[in-house]
Amino acid sequence: MSRFLPRSLPRSLLPSLPSLLFGALAAWAAIVPAHSATPQAAAASAPLPAASAAAPATAPLNAAALYQQHCASCHGEQRIGLMGPALLPESLERIRPAEVLRVIREGRQATQMAGYASVLSEAEMQALADWVRTPVTPAPRWSEADIRASRSVTPVPPDEPNRPVWDADPMNLFIVVEAGDHHITLLDGDKLSAIARFPSRFALHGGPKFTLDGRYVFFGSRDGWITKYDLYRLRVVAEVRAGLNMRNVAVSADGRWIMAANYLPHTLALFDAELNLVQTYEATTLDGKRSSRVSAVYDATPRHSFVVAMKDIPELWEISYDPKAPEIFDGYVHDYKMGEGIAKPGFLGVRRTPLSEPLDDFFFDQSYRHVLGSTRPRKPAAGEAAPAQGATAQVVNLDARMKVADLPIAGMPHLGSGITFAWQDTTVLASPNLGGGVIDVIDMKTWKTVRSIPTPGPGFFMRSHENTPYAWTDSMMSAQARDTLTIIDKRTLEPVAQVREPGRTLAHIEFTRDGRYALASVSELEGALIIYDAATFKEVKRLPMRKPVGKYNVWNKITRSEGTSH
Repeated sequence: MSRFLPRSLPRSLLPSLPSLLFGALAAWAAIVPAHSATPQAAAASAPLPAASAAAPATAPLNAAALYQQHCASCHGEQRIGLMGPALLPESLERIRPAEVLRVIREGRQATQMAGYASVLSEAEMQALADWVRTPVTPAPRWSEADIRASRSVTPVPPDEPNRPVWDADPMNLFIVVEAGDHHITLLDGDKLSAIARFPSRFALHGGPKFTLDGRYVFFGSRDGWITKYDLYRLRVVAEVRAGLNMRNVAVSADGRWIMAANYLPHTLALFDAELNLVQTYEATTLDGKRSSRVSAVYDATPRHSFVVAMKDIPELWEISYDPKAPEIFDGYVHDYKMGEGIAKPGFLGVRRTPLSEPLDDFFFDQSYRHVLGSTRPRKPAAGEAAPAQGATAQVVNLDARMKVADLPIAGMPHLGSGITFAWQDTTVLASPNLGGGVIDVIDMKTWKTVRSIPTPGPGFFMRSHENTPYAWTDSMMSAQARDTLTIIDKRTLEPVAQVREPGRTLAHIEFTRDGRYALASVSELEGALIIYDAATFKEVKRLPMRKPVGKYNVWNKITRSEGTSH
């Protein structure tokens, strides 16, 4: 099983890890200290540091020493993760502090993470819970050598049949991410039943990406792991750790290139189809004076390139994987078409578009010439007055490498989950809004708002399909309306129905290949996948699941359906 572990893990630990299939132990408790032995055994073999065991009650607790004694063997001395996941502020930002403390105290079922309530005092556990949310000093590094050393691969038997081990339409499969216990369910979209269920890395994020034939899927985790999985044979093909905290991965249309966007370190990492590292890119300004977390990377299929948003610097990058890509000219020129200045190779080079504000996430128009990006409110520096609320979204022309319009959207538009569809004599973009109960509908010819559709509360996801006249959106960001999906008629731009799951979070719609059924997640620990008739809005079937979040249809993703995000 050592192929699922970082190369730096001592091999003496491997005999005690028979359950590590597909890195499942990396999904332990995500947020908590762990040890290959029980807390009681740890306490017996090594006394607590004097600072916590014998010091006066008023003395500060030595949380760092507690961590090294009880946690470092599984989560790493610098908290970057070994058998257990990374315990870094970037990895824990979406975990409530009270949940961190609870898992330290009680442990997690069905993992080797036992509770520490009988070993540590309440004050010591609280000190640990607080400490793992603080930055590591010095900041951990993850070099190209570390990336290459982390890679593992499973050889394919030479006589293995090139066909699935299951009987279903490979283009109508769903990947369902179950965050409750870090598993994946492979769902048959025709029979609406599970084909298989297998463990995943901790905290998958950014959506899985499929190869064009639908056979392979690439998963990205917040801990920086990329996993290539064979859906035909139901097994891991290769894994590599691209960074310590990763936002998402993108796969080129031809399946030859995979790019990872990292928060930590501030890099992009480019791999070939077998997850061999090709190169990394430092996410810095041209002069190298400022660096940035990478917000997102997406494949722009018609352009044969990756497009990259930066979190902390006002630039949008395009990296072409076309060997015939034109040369790149940095800086300002009279006419970008004239090729003035000193050129750099276009193939796998960085083509920069300067912006006034960084983009947090973005969406392509149908031509892939334009990027529609969200701009988050900037936090004022110490002693600085809060900036006035400006445009929250903008349109960037990738060919001209400049902003061409502001989008008149208030609040916090979530453009990364927007959809496009035909309306009257134009094409419109409809986007949920994290800051208010409204769907903003934008004419993509004029970049003007044509309608603001009220919903019960702020939402995160919106989905539709070419074969249905309806779009579905959630209000999962609302404490009062998180249990409600609103159904909108794309012809009239009016809400026509709602479905509810009272008191429970109902979110993230995805459609079957033919658009006949809509699948929604009851995102609770004891949750479910609910299947609705897309025409009548009636529940057809319910499958129990452990906090299902995203679900992704192979056909809709690889064909870039107008009703799904790309």
